[in-house]
Amino acid sequence: MATNRLQRVPAPDPVEPFEPRNVTNLLEAQIVLAGLGISAGPMDGNSGAQTATALRAYQMQNGLEQTGWLDRPTREALRLTARPWTTFTVTSEDLARLAPIPSTWLGKSQAPALGHETLLELVAERTLSHPALVRRLNPEFDWGQARPGDILTVANPQPVPARRPALVRVSLSGRHLRAFDGSGNLLAHFPCSIARKVDKRPVGDLHVVVAVADPDYTFDPEVFPESAEARSLGRKLRLPPGQNNPVGTAWIGLDRPGYGIHGTPKPEDVGRTESHGCFRLANWNADLLRRMAWVGLPIRVEP
Repeated sequence: MATNRLQRVPAPDPVEPFEPRNVTNLLEAQIVLAGLGISAGPMDGNSGAQTATALRAYQMQNGLEQTGWLDRPTREALRLTARPWTTFTVTSEDLARLAPIPSTWLGKSQAPALGHETLLELVAERTLSHPALVRRLNPEFDWGQARPGDILTVANPQPVPARRPALVRVSLSGRHLRAFDGSGNLLAHFPCSIARKVDKRPVGDLHVVVAVADPDYTFDPEVFPESAEARSLGRKLRLPPGQNNPVGTAWIGLDRPGYGIHGTPKPEDVGRTESHGCFRLANWNADLLRRMAWVGLPIRVEP
C-alpha cells in the first residue's frame, strides 16, 4: 500500500553510477516532485496535507487517480533520475554571511542585510528542506562549531526550468498556487499562505505589474496594529533585502495596491499560518515564480 508515513532516512548512496528507478518512499517522492516544480513545502519525508495536495497535483498532471497517496501507480510514475542525496561543503563565505536578525522592526531597518541567521537555516533553504530533515541526515554534526570544509549530507532536488505560464490560479480554500500553460497543462504547484482577514482576500482576476528579486521592504505601522512597537513608531521604515526580509527573496507585485506574491523568512509556516494580505510562498518557490512571471500575467484568485 502507500507509504504515507514517517520514513527512516537512509544513508547516502555509495559513490557509483546511479541507475534511474522508481521512488520507494515519501521523501524520495518529495525530492522528485520538487524537481518537477511541484512543491510539498520544505521536504521532510513526512505525510501531511501539503504532501497530499502536491501528490494530487502530480496525479492530475499525469492522468492518474487523484488519491493524494503515494500509491502504486504514483510510485511507478515518479522516477528518480539522479541520486536522492548529495553533499554540501561549508565554505568560509557561507559562514561569513551569517548574522543575528534583530528582534525589533527598528533594529531590522538598521541592519546592513537580513540574510540567513544560522548555517542550518542556510543549508535547509538551499536544499528546499525542513531544518529537521537536515538534522536527521547529519545526526552527529555540531551546528555550533561549523568550519569551512565541513561536509554535510543533503537532499538533491533537481533544478526546475522557469517555463512561461499563461495563467496562475490561487486557491484560497486549498491554500495553494498553480501555474498553467496556454493548453491548461500544470507547470508548477506551490503551497501558499493567504490573508488572515477575509476582506483582504481579493477573489477575482489580477495581473502581474512587476517582478523583483531580493526586494527591500517598507514597514508600515498601520499594517501591524497588533505590534506595540509599530504603534509607538509612528513612521515607516525601510528594511534591507535578504532571506529574512518579511517578503523574502522575491516580490511579484499585482495590479491591486499593496498586493503581491512573495517569499517568507519562515518557509515551514507557509500554508499553515496566515498573512497580512499578500500571498506568501517559500523563498525558493517565490523565486521560481518570479522567473516564470511576465508583466500582464493573469492571476486568478478563487474561493
